[in-house]
Amino acid sequence: MALIPDGDYRPLYMSKDSPQTQVQAFSIDILPVTNQQYLTFIAANPRWQPQTIPHIFAEAQYLQHWAHQGEELRPAESQLNSPVINVSWFAAQAYCRSLDKRLPTVAEWERVASASETRADGSQEKSYHVRILEWYSRPSSKQLPAVGATPANFWGVQDLHGLIWEWTEDFNSTLVSGESRGDSNIDQKLFCAAGAQGAADPSDYAAFMRYGFRSSLQAKFTLPNLGFRCASSKEQTNEKI
Repeated sequence: MALIPDGDYRPLYMSKDSPQTQVQAFSIDILPVTNQQYLTFIAANPRWQPQTIPHIFAEAQYLQHWAHQGEELRPAESQLNSPVINVSWFAAQAYCRSLDKRLPTVAEWERVASASETRADGSQEKSYHVRILEWYSRPSSKQLPAVGATPANFWGVQDLHGLIWEWTEDFNSTLVSGESRGDSNIDQKLFCAAGAQGAADPSDYAAFMRYGFRSSLQAKFTLPNLGFRCASSKEQTNEKI
């Protein structure tokens, strides 16, 4: 895992004059979770196998890119080192908890993902945004490449852009304001074009796409371009599974 120190983070929909949010130090996996790692997880935790996972925890498309080999459902050999996809938020969170980790929060993920290869904040680098938008404009490939093919960013983390979308712990909190169910409400200013009004960087289209995508998700969704990586609130070395 890579250790990310304390730092400031300003959510996309906040204005440039808004105070930044403090993000406490945390650790995050350098690479997304692979099919091989997830195969090992469900072998040790049968509850999360496709034939036994409760329907309320995952759609029918759960791990649909795997194939039956005899009586066993598993990824093809060529997919073992590719990122696991078609997993729900529930399943991703269960995997992380099995390692005494968790999914990263939106703020943590965005803080790490805002780094370019040479800077902790790549927002001022035109090539940084162009490269991300080029990926977003392409359709997802049927066969995903292996993890670790993209250059590491400033923090030493790879594949945050250009490979898959990733689950976050609080993915559905983007359009909700308030600290609890009692005082939460939908902020209408965050929908559609109104979301750019007063935004910190209205030109950061890629970030708007990420926020829009997250707000459309439900925890049971299993999508062919959505995977995950784990994080931790404490420093720890990367564990093999």
